[in-house]
Amino acid sequence: MIRLSSTQFVYNYKNTLNQAYTKQGELIAEADGGKLHRPSDDAVGYAKYLRYSVADNENEQYQDNVKNGISWMKMSDSAMISMSEIMTTFKEKTVAAANSTNTVSDMQAIGKEMMAEIQHLVSLGNTQQGDRYLFAGQADLTRPFNLSEEEYWRGLTKTLDDEQAAFFNTTDDTGSMRQMLVVNADVGGEPKTFYLDSKTGNLYEKEFVEGGYKSLKLQGQDTVADGDKAGTVSGFTVSDYFNNLGAIYDVSSTPTSPVLYDGTGTKKKLEGVTVTIDGTTYSGIDMEFDTRTQQLVSYSGDQKYISMVKLNGAIDQSADTVNATGKDMFGTDIFDDETSGNTASGCAMLNELLTVHTMVCSDDPIWLDTDGVTIADAAHATVSVAETKLGARTQLYQNVSDMLVRQSEHITSDINDVSAADMAELAVQLMEQQTLYNLALSFGSRILPQSLADYL
Repeated sequence: MIRLSSTQFVYNYKNTLNQAYTKQGELIAEADGGKLHRPSDDAVGYAKYLRYSVADNENEQYQDNVKNGISWMKMSDSAMISMSEIMTTFKEKTVAAANSTNTVSDMQAIGKEMMAEIQHLVSLGNTQQGDRYLFAGQADLTRPFNLSEEEYWRGLTKTLDDEQAAFFNTTDDTGSMRQMLVVNADVGGEPKTFYLDSKTGNLYEKEFVEGGYKSLKLQGQDTVADGDKAGTVSGFTVSDYFNNLGAIYDVSSTPTSPVLYDGTGTKKKLEGVTVTIDGTTYSGIDMEFDTRTQQLVSYSGDQKYISMVKLNGAIDQSADTVNATGKDMFGTDIFDDETSGNTASGCAMLNELLTVHTMVCSDDPIWLDTDGVTIADAAHATVSVAETKLGARTQLYQNVSDMLVRQSEHITSDINDVSAADMAELAVQLMEQQTLYNLALSFGSRILPQSLADYL
């Protein structure tokens, strides 16, 4: 016979009672709806919970990014739609101005309407969302587009149509505009106009580019040949003579100290050029660039993109970009394309439209009928392409937004599965534990001695 002391009875009873109380406390802790409050509750389940929580936080961040991106792009798209509509009207006015029956007052009236439209384009280019400029690249706190009050001497160009571009091998042009520079010279005592291909340095007579080449096409010649040029300017680079807005430099200008021609000094020109016309060679010819005075638009933003990442993995600029820069909307021309030696201006088409405006005010319907209409077409096409690309990215972000919502639902379900308590089961367990606890108290009151005297 083993004799048990009252101390042993009390110890065992308290231990059992405390275990029941602890279990009851654990169940009560789950009354907040969660069964995981510390790693010790379920080490494997808690690890899953942490992983799912990280995924849920990432999903929320991506959803915020997508919402901000869609908002940004919708604002940008709205502005670009208005730009496209304005450029459509601008083209119509250019076609109307190319009519030789217009009077001087008619041309002045069209010119005023064109200037108002260009000013509106500049204003749309400065569209803001909050305090951020939509089209300024990453320099989005800086007002990107500014229309000058003063006029500058800008180089005049010959803008090639599709047929001319194909014949003169400029279809692979890296810029939005396929152009040649207009230069004038006194050759053999007669004034002559030439077109200078800035990429090859080749000079062509104006008459040949305007239509003379077509006789060669009828003979089966599909592209320009070496014998078709009037001469070559060796080592020619646009940036030596013009800035990226097309303003010509003064002869005193140097790469380290650029000085724009202001009408009082001397324009930079081509010196000592050799040309051959009708079989006769002329050497030591000085050629001046044809220029016009006009206002210019400058761009103070940058060409960098803003990415709002929407998925795990490396940043994909083509898919994660939410903004359009000045270069995207207004392309490049001969003064700022990749071969010019200048940086992209971000406002090439705006300055080309200002040239069209200048030619309207100068009453030059012949230039408008050829170059002017081509420029207006190119400007409209450039904005339309940028708008299409932005629209495609907007749709991509919308699709990703829908996917992220579905992912969020799955992640929430996984979190609930691993961490949420079953309230019905919890209620039953609590009642069971409460019943057991009450029974333990009742049983203890009967078996435990109330005093040492009772025990003895």
